[in-house]
Amino acid sequence: MPTTRTTATQTAPRTADAKHTARMKTVQAKMRAKLAAAQKKRGLLIVHTGDGKGKSTAAFGMVARTLAHNRPCAVIQFIKSTDDAVSKLLATSSAGAKLRWHHVGDGFTWDTQNRAADIAQCRAGWQLALDYMRNPDIALIDLDELNVVLDLGYLPLEEVLAALREHRAKNPAQHIVITGRNAPAALVELADLVTEMREVKHPFNAGVKAQAGIEF
Repeated sequence: MPTTRTTATQTAPRTADAKHTARMKTVQAKMRAKLAAAQKKRGLLIVHTGDGKGKSTAAFGMVARTLAHNRPCAVIQFIKSTDDAVSKLLATSSAGAKLRWHHVGDGFTWDTQNRAADIAQCRAGWQLALDYMRNPDIALIDLDELNVVLDLGYLPLEEVLAALREHRAKNPAQHIVITGRNAPAALVELADLVTEMREVKHPFNAGVKAQAGIEF
């Protein structure tokens, strides 16, 4: 009978497969333990910050997903002067009746050049936010660019933090997502989930203008 020889080339894939299986079993055990331990369910304070693109877009995705679960949402766009195109799309969907969308700004602050007017707009938007925060029927509130408002000092940070702490106690099932650059350290500390988008490259720096579907 001829002798069957196993070459190193044949052994290597089997060894790699065995190592992969062992590694995945370890990962599986850890994940199952984490899933078993994660039994709490409550509203989250979520912050999207950083100098990279995608902070508002990610929040709008959360809004769309929440609406897909047939749960009402409210979006308040600080600073920006027009509703995002996403609002128009969602408004025409079957979930549109469960969406409240507001913009409470006159555009980029370097264009408005009117601090008093900008502050007044932000104050109106914050009042809307407080009203929604007291409404247990609203599942998720998106406070778009509120980080920018706080960074510019258009609303007092301590006032906002106090309201968010009170909200956590009085309406604990409601989610709030706050977007914008330069999130204050105290807000990051208070939040349950914080994501920082970091710019690696941006076409604007190469002379490419904002385009529909990408920036707006």
